[in-house]
Amino acid sequence: MRIRIVTGAAVLALLIPAAAYAQAGAAPGAPVVVGSTAAGAPVIVLTDANMPKFREYVVREHVPSYRYSGDIVIGAELPMAGVTFYEVPPEFGVREYRYTIVNDRTVLVDPRTHRIVQIIG
Repeated sequence: MRIRIVTGAAVLALLIPAAAYAQAGAAPGAPVVVGSTAAGAPVIVLTDANMPKFREYVVREHVPSYRYSGDIVIGAELPMAGVTFYEVPPEFGVREYRYTIVNDRTVLVDPRTHRIVQIIG
């Protein structure tokens, strides 16, 4: 199990610089898929242009933070009850995921599996 996690992290570390190059040709504001977690969930990266706007949006919404006793990491599965998931506005291009605040950190979550796919801040 540890070997898979380390290997996945190493592959992701190699793919992130490639995503930076890929973003140069991407449509403005479009998310870029740069890899997947060991659980198979895609890792979404909001473009640098969208990240500050998304953070501002989340702050304006004033959604409550859910207290979670586990580590806030990509692939962590949030509980089925007690967590509220919010739609990401269409202008951010992340339709299949939802966001929530966990331990005062914004995360994108796959609403079908409740797994964290990206940590925003």
